Amino acid sequence: MDQANPFETPRTHALHRAEYLTALAVTTGLIVWHLDEIRWLPAIGLFLYIDLIGYIPGALAFRRAGGKPIAKAYYVLYNTMHSLLTQGAVAALWCWLVKPEWALLVLPFHLFGDRGIFGNFMKSFALPFEPVRQPGYLRLLDDLGVAHPKPLGHASDPVPVGHRPRGAAAATPAAAPEPAGAAR
Repeated sequence: MDQANPFETPRTHALHRAEYLTALAVTTGLIVWHLDEIRWLPAIGLFLYIDLIGYIPGALAFRRAGGKPIAKAYYVLYNTMHSLLTQGAVAALWCWLVKPEWALLVLPFHLFGDRGIFGNFMKSFALPFEPVRQPGYLRLLDDLGVAHPKPLGHASDPVPVGHRPRGAAAATPAAAPEPAGAAR
């Protein structure tokens, strides 16, 4: 929501997604416009490799872990492969080593689709690899007076287990320091 509070309410998240849906629409229009100029074998490969490297390994590890935290390397792979910076570099390298071509449109198409349609953004080490409603986030929404988003389609929400900062399990919240000059 701002630099001091980098989280989103359901409304701001929907607006953020709407920006990516607009970019997806533009990309889709360009793909349709140049449909007969796209080399489809490279396009399919470029579309799939992002998830083959960046999502599938982490999703499998998450399911195998049965609710326990998974290695942070899966998060790094996801965030690297689903970065507009990484895919921009891949497109630039492709243009230099292969040739500039319309097949490269599938790179932003994939990322804009993930963000706009599915709401998938970068993954935080502090949360499970797959989306699970967090009680702390729901309490925050309650404190802000904002309605909870609908559940994500799980039969029931899995227990929220993710990577926790070192010592977080043993640490108890410290009392907030009293402001200077406060009356007692």
